[in-house]
Amino acid sequence: MPVLVITGTGTEVGKTVVTAAVAATALAGGRSVAVLKAAQTGVGPDEAGDAQEVARLAGGVTVAEVARFPEPLAPGTAARRAGRAPVRPGEVAEAAAKLATEHDLVLVEGAGGLLVRFDAAGGTLADVAGLLGAPVLVVTSAGLGTLNTTELTARELRSRGLELPGLVIGSWPGTPDLAARCNLADLPDVSGAPLLGAVPAGAGTLAPAAFRSTAPHWLAPPLSGTWDADAFRTREAP
Repeated sequence: MPVLVITGTGTEVGKTVVTAAVAATALAGGRSVAVLKAAQTGVGPDEAGDAQEVARLAGGVTVAEVARFPEPLAPGTAARRAGRAPVRPGEVAEAAAKLATEHDLVLVEGAGGLLVRFDAAGGTLADVAGLLGAPVLVVTSAGLGTLNTTELTARELRSRGLELPGLVIGSWPGTPDLAARCNLADLPDVSGAPLLGAVPAGAGTLAPAAFRSTAPHWLAPPLSGTWDADAFRTREAP
């Protein structure tokens, strides 16, 4: 099944922009792409959510959401406070599987980190990946504090028997500090997974045409891009 689940080590690590970069790169390679947001929180009914932002940046993708809730909270909490039924992992998996029958690639973007709860029963994006048998790409931050959250996420994926193809740094600073530069070597070490890309800080503010033409240069060949991890480390590492 051509499904890739995309999670982060927390909020605001660049998940949506990375999802857009993966989508743009796949589109540039001639593949049809759908983007499914498992649970969109913090936006009103007529506002653009994360899936719509991916479409704006990447271009011609099919966008879908399982549910959206107005308050910027964890999906389970947001659903409870809105007095609405929560998202269930099975619903997300079913929606992704249907899109997979019609597209070459389906990107399932989570909300926050891997274990953010969808419902009172404790359903999470990890459960969605398990139901689909899909690999999980982890988006991580560059600087101090990222090693702990990245290692915890990687350990949880492996404890569930889920595939971790690699990591993408969601926002690589224009002037990286010592911690960020050291983390280029340490992130693969603590996670046991390769770096598969580094998206520059501010990439989401690029004009869509510039984003689409540049995105393949931020991602490694396993994500259909041209980014070279060894060359990047040689250039940026201390």
